[in-house]
Amino acid sequence: MTLPQLTGLTSLVALEHPELVAPSVATALGAWPGAERIAVVEIDPELADTAAMSAAYDVPMEAGANCVLVAGRREGEERVAACLVRADTRADVNHTVKRLLDVRKPSFLPLERAVAESGMEYGGITPVGLPANWRLLVDARVPEMELAVIGSGLRRSKLLVPGELFARAPGAEVVEGLAG
Repeated sequence: MTLPQLTGLTSLVALEHPELVAPSVATALGAWPGAERIAVVEIDPELADTAAMSAAYDVPMEAGANCVLVAGRREGEERVAACLVRADTRADVNHTVKRLLDVRKPSFLPLERAVAESGMEYGGITPVGLPANWRLLVDARVPEMELAVIGSGLRRSKLLVPGELFARAPGAEVVEGLAG
């Protein structure tokens, strides 16, 4: 089996390198069918943000995928979702996510809360290993990607995931039109 690669970076089997991912990510990878095909690469933590990483490592924006955390309330119940979209798009929070969560006003989770509740570092938040009671909404274009570069839960590394694995990610809901 050939691991996904990025020019100039060393791909390692993510399952074999839990020290390069957040603890919850390491646990979740163990339960994800096909995870042996997922690579982890070390990067400069100062370049963790998608645009900086793309520029520094010559990765096209359309090869990246971003995870944004959104919450809203309905009848006193909070509903949280992780939305995975290609890095060259944005999650349609005000329409599609609002409708899917069935909430009045969705908003991004505040930074401190996103970090505390995900157990991940800002700039490394990923859909892998998030709390089980959060929905995982995956834009339908993500599984079509040959390779998706996503966070690892830490700023100092990225996961390289064959896009089609997202359609089989535990709890994933593939959504047409999640991103605009």
